[in-house]
Amino acid sequence: MTPQQLRAFCLEFNASAEEFPFGPETSVFKVLGKMFALSALDGRPLTVNLKCDPDEAVRLREKYDAVVPGWHMNKRHWNTVTVSGVPDRVLRELVEDSYDLVVAGLPKADRLRLDRA
Repeated sequence: MTPQQLRAFCLEFNASAEEFPFGPETSVFKVLGKMFALSALDGRPLTVNLKCDPDEAVRLREKYDAVVPGWHMNKRHWNTVTVSGVPDRVLRELVEDSYDLVVAGLPKADRLRLDRA
């Protein structure tokens, strides 16, 4: 997945937005103000920080060398994924799972509005 494809995929989700609170080089993708993905899209290699269920985070780190504890993040709940190190399908699932975890923490009215009850 290219940086442009990663950006486009993150922005496909309901109410998602790209912001730059840490400077112009770091894209932060949020849903209703809550972060679900963070990436320096011009970084080499391309990596993305994604929220993850703690048990699943450990399993993914054991399965893929390209998945490590989240850099500058809560290492229990976030993974840093080297994009080229996982299959495209897996990366898409990880991004969607991250989005869903963040949405699950939103108030019920917001979840319903996003059609993700």
